[in-house]
Amino acid sequence: MAWTFLRNLGSSEIEPCVVFFEKGPFEREVRGMGLATEVIHAGRLRQPHRVARTVSALARTIRGHRPRVLLNWSKKTHLYGAPAAKLARTGCAVAWWQHGIPKNHWMDRLATALPADAIGCSSHATARVQQRMRPRRATFVVYPGMDLPPVPGLADRDRIRQQLNVARDRAVVGVMGRLQPSKGQHRFLEALSLLLKEGHNVHGLMIGGDAYELSPHYLAYLQGLIAELDLGRNVTMTGQVDNPLTYLAATDVLISPTEDESFGIGIVEAMALGVPVVACNRGGPAEIVQDGRSGLLTADAQPASIAAALRRLLPDRDLRLELAAAGRKRAVECFGAERMTHELEGALLCLADVGR
Repeated sequence: MAWTFLRNLGSSEIEPCVVFFEKGPFEREVRGMGLATEVIHAGRLRQPHRVARTVSALARTIRGHRPRVLLNWSKKTHLYGAPAAKLARTGCAVAWWQHGIPKNHWMDRLATALPADAIGCSSHATARVQQRMRPRRATFVVYPGMDLPPVPGLADRDRIRQQLNVARDRAVVGVMGRLQPSKGQHRFLEALSLLLKEGHNVHGLMIGGDAYELSPHYLAYLQGLIAELDLGRNVTMTGQVDNPLTYLAATDVLISPTEDESFGIGIVEAMALGVPVVACNRGGPAEIVQDGRSGLLTADAQPASIAAALRRLLPDRDLRLELAAAGRKRAVECFGAERMTHELEGALLCLADVGR
């Protein structure tokens, strides 16, 4: 979301300086666009002396640039940014972005306790939960957006399936995202097993890997589950890939087997590619998908519910085409990068008037 926003600012009134807490490709890419960047090596929150040093360095940066708005791009960065803004004493407005649905985690509580003029949220579902936390902070919602890709032709889809060694007559059901228990890939595998036992000619495609090693044991668990359910010939795991949309374009249906997603950019990406989606009727996905019109929503993300939705979709090509067309239209109209950039820019300019 941040990268898309920065790429699409264009002739905006906003002149960003992006502060990174470590060097890496993202910092180089942003700097390569001609935007101002700084790197402050933060270390870990468990190191109090590093936290104090980072806050002090960030306060010097704030005094040097004198921004009208400081936007901390996550609850973790707000733990540094809020005290740094206080220490800098420039009177800039302070906001932070709540990317997840709060679950009473200590970091959610601490970030909320620190001063902020507003908290940005990726969905109204996130905002509602955030507003129940104390002290209550003002919130605003901007849906993440994407640069919409062209819909691939049949030849492109067939080529990708050939690379995956999947027969043309098999329905490919995909799941896309970082391998992490909260993403629900295990539920996807269990739903796939139910369908195969019933005789459905279906192949599972798992797009994504263990990015950032947030759940280092989950991959082994999934591989064990594939063996236990005897899915070895019926599942392809891509691992971490640079362009997941290439693989997503080869699917007939995308499943989002999560129950606590704050938004679901993968759902939008599938809709933009003309791939019908099945998601849980909770959180962000319930705001993206119109049930029965631009996709299907299930009451929960349990394997039986996912399998039931697929039993409806897989044999009905006309329904899949109808949902795909409506999903593409909704993605274009509601979740494009230009719309997101315009709304986020407007929110930040409003916050700039708050700064003193």
